[in-house]
Amino acid sequence: MKPNSTFVVIFAVTSLVVWQYHTLKQKPDFPKDDRIRIAEAFRLADSVQNQIWRSWSKAPFGLMLVTNEHEFLVGHPHATNNFDTLGFDSDLHSLVLFRKRLFPTNLLATFPAINGISTIVVGQSANTNVSSSSAWIVTILHEHFHQYQQSDPGYFASNEALGLSKGDKTGMWMLNYPFPYDSAEVCNAYAAMARSLWDALKCQQRDQPKYLKFFFSTLERFKLLLSQDDFKYFAFQCWQEGVARYTELRVAELASTNFTPSKEFRSLRDYRPFKDVADSIHSTILDGLANPSLAISRRIAFYAFGAGEALLLDKVHPEWKQNYLGSRFHLEKYFSK
Repeated sequence: MKPNSTFVVIFAVTSLVVWQYHTLKQKPDFPKDDRIRIAEAFRLADSVQNQIWRSWSKAPFGLMLVTNEHEFLVGHPHATNNFDTLGFDSDLHSLVLFRKRLFPTNLLATFPAINGISTIVVGQSANTNVSSSSAWIVTILHEHFHQYQQSDPGYFASNEALGLSKGDKTGMWMLNYPFPYDSAEVCNAYAAMARSLWDALKCQQRDQPKYLKFFFSTLERFKLLLSQDDFKYFAFQCWQEGVARYTELRVAELASTNFTPSKEFRSLRDYRPFKDVADSIHSTILDGLANPSLAISRRIAFYAFGAGEALLLDKVHPEWKQNYLGSRFHLEKYFSK
């Protein structure tokens, strides 16, 4: 071999090694603490989900973590081809994929983000204003409950049949619907209804029929002030987000009694006992009913109201969850079944 040929071979081999080195270096590290949190969320779901909702475990559980520079996709069955792989993670029981960041770092939502499949898209704990790692993974299960809702074959057709989207295909109408939050009359009627729901939750069992009757009378007065579309929107939010908030509470309660957090999760700086999380959620729900502020809280007020209805249903009709997916978007209908 001629000397210049040897040089060419050495140069080519060296260039290949350098290229491979830089290619490997370009792969980001999956943040260690977030990996622990997500693994714990999967463990917690496996432990409690079917105790709360029948067949919840059959829903997809794809999750995309949004960091400052990258997005990491875990547990997704059919990712698009704009992701690269970090390999299989034995703790997450999943292939971990990544791409450059596209979504906001504070996002916390569930929608068909990847290949038309319902996916949790979530920022890191510090970027989502969640108080602790424990609260963060309970919130992840709130979002996983939305995957349960959306995985039902009739969900999207029923959603469209409400007639509230007005041609919006992005789903943003769920956030931006022009509900009359600033009407003093509507706000006053909502406050009376929310407080009557609080009373029905707190009353003695012997007094329950009386308080239920009063609650339904305030609900009817509230309904009469709204257009048909406005009430459908209210009922939809209570069914979807209110029951997701209720599910958060049930997850945190079960986690506090029937689940042993891993050593790695307990070692996180912002770990808190799940009982603290459950108490906080429960207090937030009750405070939202006792001190309603529709004009200020707007759509978020319906989270507490729907959760309160679900808690009341547990008292008066414990079998209501069996028909939750079959009779969508009107929780008050479950009281009569």
